[in-house]
Amino acid sequence: TQSTATVALAAAAHNVEPGQIAKTLSLKIKERVVLVVAKGDARLDNKKLKEAFGAKARMLSSDEVITLTGHPIGGVCPFGLEVPLAVYCDISLRQYPEVLPAAGSIYSAVRISPERLAQLTDAKWIDVCL
Repeated sequence: TQSTATVALAAAAHNVEPGQIAKTLSLKIKERVVLVVAKGDARLDNKKLKEAFGAKARMLSSDEVITLTGHPIGGVCPFGLEVPLAVYCDISLRQYPEVLPAAGSIYSAVRISPERLAQLTDAKWIDVCL
C-alpha cells in the first residue's frame, strides 16, 4: 500500500495533479479549533485567515491533531472526527470537479466533488489561501 501522507505522494498514488488533493489543515484560533480544507498546492494566507476568523491562527501539534481529530497528520479528513469541529472549505477547491481528501489514515483517500464534501461536513466556504 502506498503512503499518501504528503500532497506529492497522494497525487502520485492517485494519478491526479497536486491541487486535486484536498488537504485538511488543523488550526487553533484563540480557544477554537477549526479544520480548513484547501487544494493541495495552496498556501494559507495569514492575513486572509486573520480577516476570516478575527484572530491569528496556529497549526496544531501532531499530538493535538491526533487527540482532536482521531487521525494522524497526513491522514486528517474533515469527517469521522473524534470530536465535532467546525469545517471550512477554501474556494480553491472549486476549480476541480473532483478532489481527494484523506480518509483517516495515510493510506486512504476518497474521491468527491468539492460541493458534496462541503455539504457532508456542513462546511462554510471561505477564501483564505494565496
